[in-house]
Amino acid sequence: MSTRKPAADARKTSSNAGNPAEPDAASEPVSVSERALSVLDFVAQSGRAGLMDVAVALGLPKATASRMCSNLEAQHWLTRDINDRSFQPGPRLLKMALATLKADPRRELRHSILSELVEEIDETCNLTVLDGLKVRYLDRVETHWPLRTQFEAGSYVPLHATASGKMYIAMMSPQKRATVLEHASFTAFTEHTLTRRDELEAACEKIRADGYSFEMDEFMLGLIGMAVPILDDKGECRATMALHAPTARMKFEGALAVVPALKRAAERVRPLLF
Repeated sequence: MSTRKPAADARKTSSNAGNPAEPDAASEPVSVSERALSVLDFVAQSGRAGLMDVAVALGLPKATASRMCSNLEAQHWLTRDINDRSFQPGPRLLKMALATLKADPRRELRHSILSELVEEIDETCNLTVLDGLKVRYLDRVETHWPLRTQFEAGSYVPLHATASGKMYIAMMSPQKRATVLEHASFTAFTEHTLTRRDELEAACEKIRADGYSFEMDEFMLGLIGMAVPILDDKGECRATMALHAPTARMKFEGALAVVPALKRAAERVRPLLF
């Protein structure tokens, strides 16, 4: 009798040891997923975060935080600043954010505001967001004039040669701006495109002082652009309200005259974005 009991106990112990292992194995991916989402959420909310910032904020051991951030970087959910090694939202996270904005039920409300702006100033207007090192048209409403530029919502335009792009660069922190300009492609689209870093830095200084960004013939000959920032709660430029018009119909003075209308529309759209 005594020799059988331990065997039974052993079988019971083995069985009991196996059962808890199954839920642990099943729950482990959920735990890892939750941690990964927490890391992404923290970095997205912070804009940029160092490894220790992530570890402290989420209560993770430094080794665990390092492993998770490295994995997310390898999968392009995060990207790392080459200078201070801080983590920032990567291309996959940015694309998800843009897709979320497009699917947002408030999209129709934003579009209505854009349509009203176009009716007021009688020129094509865009709502843009920063996507990596390019500007993306989140929404766009064309003017009724037959002479106009043809871009679709979702189109990409360069940072250094557009009013919206220069606004994003101007409103970045000095550290982030230096990183972006280090990797920027200063392609000359026309003879008026700013193709030197010092030229763009000087333009950005003026943009910050003026509160608006202007370009003429820098991206396309015969095209003028004006943009104002849309700031989030932390004061970061997360979107722009911009207009495009042929130079045959609008000059700098005309574009400057509608800046107040652009700013009013930007303020109306702001709570529908953030």
